[in-house]
Amino acid sequence: MTNTKPSLISPASISPGVLSLTLPSSWAVQIESQLSDEEWVLAWLETDLDAQLHFASGVVLVTNRRLLARSGKDETWENWTYRQGLALVRHDHAGVGSLELLDTNLLLSRWRYTLGRDAAAGRLIYHFTQQLGQQLTGELVPLLAQETTCPKCNRVLDAPLLAGQEECAECSRESHTPPSTWTLFRLWRFARPYKGRLFAGFLLTLGSTAATLVPPYLTMPLMDNVLIPYQNGKPIDTDLVRFYLTALLGAALLAWVLGWARTYMLALVSERIGADLRTATYDHLLKLSQAYFGGKRTGDLMARIGSETDRINVFISLHLLDFFTDVLMIGMTIVILVSIDPWLALVTLLPLPIIAWLIHLVRDRLRTGFEKVDRVWAEVTSVLADTIPGMRVVKAFAQEKREAARFRSANDRNLEVNDRVNKVWSLFTPTVTLLTEIGLLVVWVFGIWQISKDEITVGVLTAFLAYISRFYLRLDSMSRMVSFTQKAAAGTKRIFDILDHISSVPEPVNPVHLPVVEGRIELRGVGFRYGTRRVTRDISITIEPGEMIGLVGHSGSGKSTMVNLICRFYDVTEGAILLDGIDIRSLPIVEYRKNIGLVLQEPFLFFGTIAENIAYGKPDAQRDEIVAAARAAHAHEFILRLAHGYDSLVGERGQALSGGERQRISIARALLIDPRILILDEATSSVDTTTEKEIQKALENLVRGRTTIAIAHRLSTLRDANRLIVLDRGSVIETGNHDELMAKEGHYYRLYQAQARNVDIEDDLRRPVLDRKTGEGRE
Repeated sequence: MTNTKPSLISPASISPGVLSLTLPSSWAVQIESQLSDEEWVLAWLETDLDAQLHFASGVVLVTNRRLLARSGKDETWENWTYRQGLALVRHDHAGVGSLELLDTNLLLSRWRYTLGRDAAAGRLIYHFTQQLGQQLTGELVPLLAQETTCPKCNRVLDAPLLAGQEECAECSRESHTPPSTWTLFRLWRFARPYKGRLFAGFLLTLGSTAATLVPPYLTMPLMDNVLIPYQNGKPIDTDLVRFYLTALLGAALLAWVLGWARTYMLALVSERIGADLRTATYDHLLKLSQAYFGGKRTGDLMARIGSETDRINVFISLHLLDFFTDVLMIGMTIVILVSIDPWLALVTLLPLPIIAWLIHLVRDRLRTGFEKVDRVWAEVTSVLADTIPGMRVVKAFAQEKREAARFRSANDRNLEVNDRVNKVWSLFTPTVTLLTEIGLLVVWVFGIWQISKDEITVGVLTAFLAYISRFYLRLDSMSRMVSFTQKAAAGTKRIFDILDHISSVPEPVNPVHLPVVEGRIELRGVGFRYGTRRVTRDISITIEPGEMIGLVGHSGSGKSTMVNLICRFYDVTEGAILLDGIDIRSLPIVEYRKNIGLVLQEPFLFFGTIAENIAYGKPDAQRDEIVAAARAAHAHEFILRLAHGYDSLVGERGQALSGGERQRISIARALLIDPRILILDEATSSVDTTTEKEIQKALENLVRGRTTIAIAHRLSTLRDANRLIVLDRGSVIETGNHDELMAKEGHYYRLYQAQARNVDIEDDLRRPVLDRKTGEGRE
């Protein structure tokens, strides 16, 4: 196979599901000039940082023959042919990714990039490893070391994501599969408990529809037996007129009563179905892992649970009811028309196939269009959900114009998508109306012709016209149902996208219950990947009951990840975490987490009173228990100074309180549930020295007798810990108490001294060593 230079991409690198694979446009010409005959590009990484972490464009390429690179403003190209000892490894630290080329642990070159390009770095390493193995041994390298996960749902994937792919096939299905009208039938699981009421509603609909069809039928004898004979000189039969008019009034009253009962009953059912749908969706949402929420926007989820369920409510209570009424009305009308005059009935039904064809034509366009409308509306809601809680930051940085522009942009996209949908819908509706008017005209012509031939009477034609006016009105109403049906289908799909999502932190199939928790925590070979990033690797630690350990390390070293894993906000991708010798994945999630007290760096308070926030983990707590917890947290004094004491409102997210006051409320909340395990995630990092002392006093009460894991920005606050675990780039590099680690004069010593001098330790002073087992760098 001959590969010319314009064909830069190897056909083998294009996998099913990826329609096109193109190089960065800014580099394509330069790359082409560097390639020789029979050489093609397999993968690339477009770097965006230089050695000094300034923004600068560069590129690293893997071809079928070598590794090519050009860095920043340097116009020279470097290349390395595949040979024994070469290795390509990556690291990430504090939001910066590093890709390093090593030759038997000797650093040949290093490229830096922001972590948004980490997936491309993973693909580059994957193809480099494959080519290296193939060149040296003629065999592909096993992919175990290249295991990666989806950035959105955290599922383990068989191979790295390809260029242009930002999510796995399952997430792609959720995001891009167009909604189907059949999705609406999935609502039956929520309607099943009300099937008795629904059947009663159907009978009422049948009765009210039949009642509305009585008046047109009575116009035939009224015309033929009363009015036309009167015009021919016969006197009016008052008894007969009274009978017909009484029947017309009775039919109208019966239709009104049955219609009211039908509407009221189905409205009650639809509201309950909507309430059950909202509750089920929210309950399921609460059971999903943090990985799910990491890939979703708050505004989008709020729109799904709020406006989408509301739309489904309206559809069931109004539009679906109208649809069944229309179907029954049309069906009964056709039967009556055929029984009166089959030929005239056939003429009446002529527009029906054309209208059905039009409905089929626009249905798919409307369905896709309405789902896009839902998505862009969720974007508008998300902008509001981002901006309103952060209004203080917006004003502090004078970014009102920027946020207004962001909202305007989202709103313009919403307008654009709605305009496209309305373009289709505005043409469809008048077309159906025109066809029904033409149909009515044809009935007039054919009916007059039949009267002239004495085939029907004037009364029959009058009844026909009364029936077909109802018929075409219902036909027009049914055609308009396409819009409401597709909106409801789009909303139902978005709701079931949540309900169908399986948590990456599942409940155990055969749960193990711990009647008494001692608090012994063991981490065995724990490793974790978040998306395509390896965050921690091979961590093994044992924490005895009642022991306090401190987690120490640079930002991004894996401290908070360890806390998240111990809390089981995420599940480990390698190894296991045990509580009292039992894998935490075997314990019921709620039962396990009730033994953990968590105090975060930024405490979250709910809108409500101080007492309600302290008792959040134990809603049935008595007031004296709440006060005791507040006293232990050194919060009682400032609470009493507030206007309403423990009944004072804390405001949205606790904005009525200072940072230190919010933190002490958070500590009281943890104290009240009396947990066996306590986790302190930089609980004093964002407060002043005086407030920190108050919080430290509260923490002394909190940690007493509990297994405690503490993360602290100020290393001096961890001096009293039984042990300190020093982390760097996701690995444990030192263990010991403060005095032991200071005596070693290792990593902790440098961190402590640097903090004492208020300076940073240069990350570049540490040189990576290749871990042959994992194919990645370590210290």
